[in-house]
This record gives sequence, structure tokens and C-alpha cells, in this order.
Amino acid sequence: MDAFLTFFEQMPTWQKLAWVVTCLVVCWFLEGNFPLVRHPYNKWKHDGVNLVFLLFTFVINLLFGIFTVGIFVWLGENQFGLLHFVNLPVWLELLLAVMFLDFMAQYVVHYLLHRVKWMWKFHMIHHSDTKVDVTTGTRHHPGDYFLRETFALIAIIIIGAPISYYLMYRFCTIFFTYFTHANINMPVWLDKTLSMIFITPNMHKFHHHFERPWTDTNFGNIFSLWDRMFGTFVYDDPKRIKYGLDVLDGKLDENIGYQLRIPIDKSIKTDY
Repeated sequence: MDAFLTFFEQMPTWQKLAWVVTCLVVCWFLEGNFPLVRHPYNKWKHDGVNLVFLLFTFVINLLFGIFTVGIFVWLGENQFGLLHFVNLPVWLELLLAVMFLDFMAQYVVHYLLHRVKWMWKFHMIHHSDTKVDVTTGTRHHPGDYFLRETFALIAIIIIGAPISYYLMYRFCTIFFTYFTHANINMPVWLDKTLSMIFITPNMHKFHHHFERPWTDTNFGNIFSLWDRMFGTFVYDDPKRIKYGLDVLDGKLDENIGYQLRIPIDKSIKTDY
């Protein structure tokens, strides 16, 4: 187990980027051959627009990465955080750390991104995509992603997770982000069974429906447990889903300038 964690801790940057590319390419292949919905769109243009937002994400990740290195050193030297108050097997500590990070840095902040008006304005860009596919997982306004990284940092400090636990969490969350957004036609029996514990492609698609109440459900990223515990879980017929947002012009979902201006555009209704 120690060797496994050391592998993540010492992983070079190129391998981390390779994991991002691998998840994107594999899901891209699957949705191209087993699509849930046949979108009438130029996939290369659509995905190119979404990948521009991924570049913003890389910049924010770099800035937070530089800052968090010092945080991890401080946590280790001062034995700060909940994990330092218990003596558990490493595998259990890792599981608890991943679950707590998923709860705080995914479910909680995602819930707030829908409930707090100014935060929702940033998050609307992610929901404005009218042709949801794997690259929609990369589509986050810089302000949206900054908030997510901030909550991840808070979670790290609270639980006192070492960097190897955090990197394991990041690998998991990258996979689930792309997998659950991918336009994949999974058998309902398999998708519904997996959704008992994990977020699945069909389950997450309801979250991208163009109007409430479905938009305000299924906030999790890795585990569906949080949605089930707090009453935000929903599962229905995925063929009833219509992507986008009813308060935005769907024709401009590939206009990067328009998307970046949404948080400061006072003419856009938020329904709050």
C-alpha cells in the first residue's frame, strides 16, 4: 500500500496530464461508437470550444498546485487535521479521505453553486452546453473552477490528508467527471445498479436537463451516497432530458466570449 501511495506522490506532471488525455480519449471513443443521443452538431468545433475552458483549468490548477505544496508540508509538520487524531489502516484512511474530499470539494460546493445567486452565474456556463458529451466535463468558467479548488483546499486542511491521498482523489474525480458527462448509451440495468454507490452517466445527465427541478439534483461526482442522504437524488428516463438552460440562448453555447460574460451580464435571469 505504501508503494502504491508513493507512486502517486512521486508521479511526474506528464503522467498526470496523460491520465487526463487518456480519460478524454477513451470516453470520446466510446461515445462515438455507443452514443446515448445523436447530437446534430460539428463535434470537432463543439469539443474545441469546451477544451478552451480546459486550458483555463490548467492555469488555475498550476496556481493552486504551487500554493498547496506548502499546505501539505505544513499539515505534515504540525500533524493538523482529523486523520491525525485517529489510528486507522492506511486503506481506510485513504477511502475516508477520498470520500470526504468528494463530499466537500464536489457535492457541497456544487450544491452551493446552484443555490447562491452569484455562484450560480459562474456555474451556468457548465450547464449552457446544449450538446453534453465528455468535453462538457472540462467546461467550467474560471470563477467556477476557482471556487471548486478553494473548497478542495478547505477539505484538505480539515481532514489533514497527505498529498498522496489528495492525488488519488484527483485521479478518481477526473475519471468520473469525464465518464459521467460522456454521451454513452449504458444499459439501464447496469447504470442503475452502479448508481446505488457511484455517479453514473445516465444519472448525471438528469442534472443537465434544461429546467428545474432536475437541474438541481444529482450534485455528486464520485459517490451517489451524498445525493441519496440529502434528498437530491433522482433517476428517470434519460430520453426525456433536454440539455442547456431555459434562461440562456442555446444558440450561443459555443460563443466563448458570450459564455465568459454570463457572470456579469445583468440581463440574464437566475430564477433566484
